[in-house]
Amino acid sequence: MKPDSLLTEIILNHPQQTLANVHLEWMPQPGNYLEVKGETYTVLERHHRYKLRSGSYKLHKIALYVQSAPLPRDRTLLNGRWIVGDISCKYNANSELIRCAVNPEGQCDRCPYYQKR
Repeated sequence: MKPDSLLTEIILNHPQQTLANVHLEWMPQPGNYLEVKGETYTVLERHHRYKLRSGSYKLHKIALYVQSAPLPRDRTLLNGRWIVGDISCKYNANSELIRCAVNPEGQCDRCPYYQKR
């Protein structure tokens, strides 16, 4: 554990319950995938919790609201971010959340709109 890492509470969105309290080495953003106790979750929201210390508020811990989600099979690490879909396609959204601009839910390997970048 790093001395500057904060306690992060992982909260399942529905039904609302705490899954874990952990010290993370990175700062998950909404849309990132997170593995907790062997299960994969998507981060929906991030909230900061503060405590009053010595007359000022200090960041105490972070709460991540998550929902269960399967890890996408077709993802690629690009510039430190996981991009969903085929990054060689002209219509790829370069996003962690949306696969494609013209076919956001579909699979890239069978897409009729595929065009090489």
